[in-house]
Parts: sequence; structure tokens; C-alpha cells
Amino acid sequence: MMNALERRSTFALSSIFALRMLGLFMIIPVFSIAGQSYQYATPGLIGLAVGVYGLTQAILQIPFSLIADRYNRKILIVFGLLMFALGGAIAAMSETIYGVIAGRAIAGGGAVSAVVMALLSDVTREEHRTKAMAVMGMSIGLSFVVAFSMGPWLTSLVGISGLFWVTTIMGIAACFMMLLVPKVTRHHRNFAQGYGKQLAEVVRMGDLNRLHLSVFALHLLLTAMFIFVPGQLIQYAGLPLAHHSWVYLPLLVISMFFAFPSIILAEKYRKMRGIFLTAITGIILGLIVMAWGYQSKYGLLTGLGLFFIAFNVMEALLPSWLSKAAPIQSKATAMGVNASGQFLGAFCGGMLGGHLLTLQNQGQGWAFLAVLAVIWLAISFTLKQPRYLSSMVFRLPETRQTDEWTSKLLAIHGIEEVVVMPDQNVAFVKVDKALIDDAARHSLTQLLGKEVAI
Repeated sequence: MMNALERRSTFALSSIFALRMLGLFMIIPVFSIAGQSYQYATPGLIGLAVGVYGLTQAILQIPFSLIADRYNRKILIVFGLLMFALGGAIAAMSETIYGVIAGRAIAGGGAVSAVVMALLSDVTREEHRTKAMAVMGMSIGLSFVVAFSMGPWLTSLVGISGLFWVTTIMGIAACFMMLLVPKVTRHHRNFAQGYGKQLAEVVRMGDLNRLHLSVFALHLLLTAMFIFVPGQLIQYAGLPLAHHSWVYLPLLVISMFFAFPSIILAEKYRKMRGIFLTAITGIILGLIVMAWGYQSKYGLLTGLGLFFIAFNVMEALLPSWLSKAAPIQSKATAMGVNASGQFLGAFCGGMLGGHLLTLQNQGQGWAFLAVLAVIWLAISFTLKQPRYLSSMVFRLPETRQTDEWTSKLLAIHGIEEVVVMPDQNVAFVKVDKALIDDAARHSLTQLLGKEVAI
């Protein structure tokens, strides 16, 4: 069971993630329609306005994460949230589509998604990591529920510019959540020298690259779909834009009920790979149903339901799997590359969605997205089950010579990382139990002054 510190940190960091995503997602289901009111708007520029946020996120995630593996992660997160708020304000004050594109690009400059996930990884023990990451994944899913429900409704009340002002308020509110997260100091061994070597270590790992491709494909399909589907809900289901929330809300709530048991099965029984591949298959089925039955209200609803169930499962599994597979000394960097893939996918999905709007046969658009998902599934079949570590919590030594103490801990075979929280007077020690032998247990007992069961 997570302790109070882990629960508080998980709540705060998940709230930060959710507030940012809420501001992003509220725009997606309405902008393909509402964006037509801006001067100089075209289908291509509307798609760019939705997706450019993802482009700047994709470009800047890696620089932010490289820095975050060396310096204070909390300061970087606050800076990124302020950039997000500024971009929302610029978009809110714009009267042309170009001004909205500029504002969205600046908002995307606050590329701290990977830094938030890395900080959550720091403040939670390894055996509770999937729970924490699942909570973060569910916070993203909940932000979908709220965003797709409130976006159309808020747009009918305050207009699209008012919706951008709401994103600014959310960015500022997220800054205050950082007050709940403890100060941490990280200690590990074998740190790669130089930013280039650090990045090269990450990009050479095959399974990590498959996870990066997965998050790219997931968010490309999501963004393209939500540019493509609103017009079809209006045309074929007879639902005005302001009522689309009554479609998204029940489907997303139902999907979350499927996601929770899937996460438990994946972690408790170590079935992460099987659940992962099943979720991709669910996305493919949802897209095929919409390709075949998009002219029917029931075909659209069934396809969207399958997609949302699979999407929420994937959103919960991907961060947890990444935190297990990433090198400990370059965790934020690996998460940065992954987040770049996520937002590059959103950018490409926005551009692709804009082009799909111009198709005469809309079934071809759904079929094209389904083919992309099939390719994603084929590549993902070579993924291996992730590595599992355990965590232990120790009091800091009374001498307060923390650096010397952590160095001795890291010299013990099987100790992978030590995360020190000086204000709480504790350290999280991450252990590979498969590597702990009698000599390591003896060294640990001598260092701690008591026998430790591992």
C-alpha cells in the first residue's frame, strides 16, 4: 500500500498532468468546427492549429528531459506550466488562425510531461510504481471525460476564445500543486558523461523505441480521429456540436471501468505484454467498425466505445512500462524521448485529420487509420516483458553524511538507485532482488546496523 507521502505526491503530479491535458483536450473535439470562425482559416490550418502544440512539445521534450536528469525537476515543471499558460492567453486574444497557431506553439513550449513522470517515479517505490502511473494514466482518462464533456458545452457558453482562457487558468492552478510535492535528491551509479552519450544510450534500446513508436501511434490516431469524427456525428448521428459531450461522457466512463481490471491483471500477474497487445487490437477493431459503419449512429458509437476502452488501457500501461524499461540514470531522458513521440504523434494526427476532412469517401479515412494501427501491432509483437524492481524505505543516517552513505549503498551489488528526501528524513532504495546474494545482504546489514529481509 502506498504511504502518505506517495499518495500526496501522486495526487499532486497527476493533477498537474490532468490540468494540462484538460486544457489541451477541450480544444480537440470542437476546433474542427469552431475554428472555421477565425480569419484565414482553412482545413489544413485548422489541423495545424490543433497539432502544432504537439510539434513544439515534440521538439522540446528531449532538451527539457536531458536537463531534468541533472538539475531540479520541480523548477523545470513550474517554468513549463507558465509557458503553457502564456500560450493559452495568446491564443485567447487572437482573431486570426495564425494567432491561434502561434499561441498553441508557445503553449507547447512548456514541454514538461516527461519531467512530471520522472518526478513521480522518484517519489514512489518501485512496487507501487504501476499504481502511481496508473493513477496518472487514469487522470489523463478523467481529463478526457471532463474535456470532451465540457469542451462543447463551454464553447457554446464562452466561445472558443473563452475556452483558451480556461487553459491559461488551468496552467496557473497547476503551478500551485507543486507545493504538495517533496524535495528529492537522486543518487545512482554509472551516469553517462555528456548529454550526447546520455541520449545515445536511450535511443539505442530496441524495446524503448517500440514504446516510443507506440505512444506516437496512439496519439496520432486519437488526434486524427477527433478532427475527423465531429462532422460525422453532426451529419450522420444528427447531433449538434454542443451535444457531443453526451456521446463522449458515457463512452469514456465505461472505458475506465474496463481499464482498471486490465491494469491489475497486467501488474499483479505480470501480463503487461499480453494486455498491451490486446489493447492495440481493440483500437484496430474500433477503427474497422467506424470504417464499415460510420454512416450509422450506432456504428460510430460502437467504434468510439472500443477505441476509448483500448485507449485508456494503453494510457495507463505505457508510462508504467517505460519507467521499468528505462535506464535508471537516464529515466527523464527516456521519458522525454517518449513524450516527444507522443506529441509528434499529436502533431501528425492533427495534420492528417485536416486532410481526412477533405475526403469524399469518409470510410477510406477510417480504413487508412486502421491500417496504421495494424502496422503498429505488427511492430509491437517483438516487445519483451519488462524488468521488475523492488523498493525499500530507510531512515537517513543520524550523522547526516548522506553522500557517503548513498555511495556505500550503491556499491552493493543489486542496489540500483537511491532517492533521498531530506525533509522527510527517508530514502527510497531500489533493488533488483534477482541480483542480491548473501554477500550483498551481509554488506547491507553492516551498513544499516540491522538485518534486512530481501
